[in-house]
Amino acid sequence: MLIVYTLGTAWLLSRVTSDLDPRYRESAEESQIDMAQLLASQIEQDVVAGAMPLARLQAVIGTTLNRRFSAQVYNLHKTRVELRVTVTDRNGIVQYDSTGRDVGADFSGWRDVSLTLQGLYGARATRDVASDSRSTVLYVAAPVRWGDDIVGVVTVGKPVQSFGQFVADARERTIWVGIGSASFLLVFAFILSIWLIRPFGLVRDMWRWLRRQKSVSPGRVWRQSLLMLRAASHDVRDAVGGRQGMATQVEIMSHELKSPLSAIAAAAELMQDTDMPAAQRQHFLDNITRETQRIRHTVDRLMELSRLETLRVLDQVQDVDVQELLHEVVQTASLTAVPRQIKIDLIVSEGMVVEGDRFLLSRAVANLLANAIDFSPDGGDVQVRAKRVRHDVVIEVSDSGPGMPAYAVERVFDKFYSLPRPHSQRKSTGLGLSFVNEIAKLHGGSAQLRNREFANGEVRGACASLVLPARFVPTEPS
Repeated sequence: MLIVYTLGTAWLLSRVTSDLDPRYRESAEESQIDMAQLLASQIEQDVVAGAMPLARLQAVIGTTLNRRFSAQVYNLHKTRVELRVTVTDRNGIVQYDSTGRDVGADFSGWRDVSLTLQGLYGARATRDVASDSRSTVLYVAAPVRWGDDIVGVVTVGKPVQSFGQFVADARERTIWVGIGSASFLLVFAFILSIWLIRPFGLVRDMWRWLRRQKSVSPGRVWRQSLLMLRAASHDVRDAVGGRQGMATQVEIMSHELKSPLSAIAAAAELMQDTDMPAAQRQHFLDNITRETQRIRHTVDRLMELSRLETLRVLDQVQDVDVQELLHEVVQTASLTAVPRQIKIDLIVSEGMVVEGDRFLLSRAVANLLANAIDFSPDGGDVQVRAKRVRHDVVIEVSDSGPGMPAYAVERVFDKFYSLPRPHSQRKSTGLGLSFVNEIAKLHGGSAQLRNREFANGEVRGACASLVLPARFVPTEPS
C-alpha cells in the first residue's frame, strides 16, 4: 500500500512540477497581450496617412526602462522593468527596437510578425543563446492599424528568467508538500502498525527473549528485532485477512481428510455384513486402523505447524553444534533406510554452530532426511552435507530419486501439497516441508528445494537446503 502511494505521489508530483513552467508562461503571455495592445493603441494615435511616428513611444519606453524602483514580490526583489519592445512596419522591417540591436532588420519571417500582419494572433518563444534554455524570451505581438489596414506590428518581449524564480519557488514548494505528505503517511502507518502490533505482545516477547540471554550484543539484538517485526507484520496481515485465510485452510483440510474418512465409512458399512469372512473383515479393520492413524498424524502435524506459525520468539535458545546434531539425526533415520538398502552419507566439518532450538532444528533436518529417503529408489543413496557459506550454515540433504516435476517446484512448501512417493505411490500429509519452512524462518533462515541438474542437463534427484545464520564462536587464545 505504501509503495503504491509513494509511486502515485511521485508520478503526481512529476506531472505537477513539469506543468508549472507552461502555466507560468501562459500567465505571463496573457499580461503581455494587454501590454502589446496598449502600446499599439498609443502608436495608432500618432499614425498619419499610414506612417508611424515613433518619437513619443521611444521617449516613453526609454524613460520606463531607465526607471529604478524597489518592489518585493514574495521572494522576488524587482528593481527595473524587464520588457523588450519592437515595432515593425507593414513589410516586417524593424523601425524601433528598445535594445537598439535590430533596427532595420527584416523580421517578416518571425512567427509573431508574420501572423499579426495577416490579421492573426502572433507569438513566439526564442532563445537569445541557442544552447541555453534559460535565455528564452517570450514575444507577443499586436497590430498597429490605420483604418482597416495593418500598417505595422508592435511586439512585447519578456525574458523567461524574469519569472523563472517564481517557477523554481513553486516547484520547490510542491515537492516539499509531497515529501511532507509522504512522511506524514509513513509516520501514521508506523503509529498504526505499532498500535496493531502491540496486542500481539511484541514488546513482551522482546523482553522475555532478553531475559533469557546470558550475554547480548547489538548485532544479536538487531537480528532478533528484525525477526520479531517480520513475524508481527505477518500477524497483522493475518488479523486483517484472517477470515479469508481461515476459510482457505478449512477448505484444504476438509479436502485432505475427506479421502480417509470416506475409506473408513465404506469399510464400516461393509463390515455390517454378518456373513463376511474373517480374513476380509480383518482386512477392513486394518484399513480403518491405517486411515485413522493417517488422520491422527495429519491433525498432529497441523497443530504443530499452527503453533510454530504463531510463535515470534523461540522458547528454547541455545548454541547447537551442527556436526553433533546431524550425527544424531542420521543415526535415527538409518533405521528406516536400512530395510530399503538406502545408504546415507554424512559430510560435515567441526566448528559450525548455530543458535536456536535444538529440538526444532533436529525435527527440521529429520523431515528433510525422511523426504529424501522416501523419494530415493531401493538401493539408492542420500547425502547429508553441512557447509559454511559466508555468515550462514547451509545444511543440504540430497536424494537419488527422479527429482521434482517443473509444475511442483513453486508449490512444494505449500500446506497439504505432496507428490506421490516413487516406491509406494502414496502421498504424505503435505505438511512436512511447510513445517521445515516455519522452523527456518523462526531461526532467521530459509528453506529451499531444487533439482540436482548436471552439466548434460540430466536431473538426478532433488536437493533440500536449510540455511541458518551461523553463530560466531570466538577462538580461545593459545
